Amino acid sequence: MAYDFYIGDMLLPVPPEKLTIKIKGGNKTYTMMNEGQINVLKSAELTEISFDMFLPNHQYPFAVYKPDVKFQTADYYLDILERLKVQKRTFQFIVSRVQNGKLLFDTNIKCSLEDYSIVEDAGKYGTDVMVSVSLKQYRKYGVKKCKVKTKKKLSMSKLRDSKYVNLDDSFIMLKGNTVVDLRKVDGIIGKVKAVHIVIKKTITLYNLAKKIYGKGSLYTILQDCNKVSTLKCTKNASGEAGDTVHKLKKDKTAKLKKSQKLYPGMYLYVPIEYWS
Repeated sequence: MAYDFYIGDMLLPVPPEKLTIKIKGGNKTYTMMNEGQINVLKSAELTEISFDMFLPNHQYPFAVYKPDVKFQTADYYLDILERLKVQKRTFQFIVSRVQNGKLLFDTNIKCSLEDYSIVEDAGKYGTDVMVSVSLKQYRKYGVKKCKVKTKKKLSMSKLRDSKYVNLDDSFIMLKGNTVVDLRKVDGIIGKVKAVHIVIKKTITLYNLAKKIYGKGSLYTILQDCNKVSTLKCTKNASGEAGDTVHKLKKDKTAKLKKSQKLYPGMYLYVPIEYWS
């Protein structure tokens, strides 16, 4: 049976006689007042690996070397271990187990070098060196940026002055299916949920959101509020707009797309309160 041990790109010349891989559990045990102990299952802690590696200072028939390295004395391997420690580098720890030409199973873990001790015992190893190595699994981590959104309200005056849309001159939508004349909007702005708008000039959904909310990326607000099945057109709409609505309604489950063109005469809902 052949074992190949790699620490990064470094092949150990003599496979260790013993390898210990400790998979530590992160479970927590608590004692309940009347129920006794319970075990709360948690994610596993970092795996710990330990072994002793023999570094010969003489050529032995049982030692193996990479073709591009060939025989190297112990200081070659000790220098690599020192660099890993000093430079705080991570590496792949790989063990390949082959029997009768078939791969049994392998170990491949990203690790850091935690500790190592160099033992020189003339009575036991002569001029050769034994190194006790401790590795620990390394998990990549980093800081995630979180953007905090705030609740905002649409400027009604900006909407009225828009060159691309008109406010519907009849109704706005309120909670509870109550409708109020647009002329009274300013006095009850805190209760308004959405307004009707009518498209004046051809524009995409993305650009409409940019004109209304100041950010094209907020087109999803309009997308969620206006389903294809409810998209309508005013009576005096052009045939082009009417045909477009008819085609969209064939698939009532479809959403308005980011690049969806909205033509003059189409009207839709615009939420007044939004998060950005």
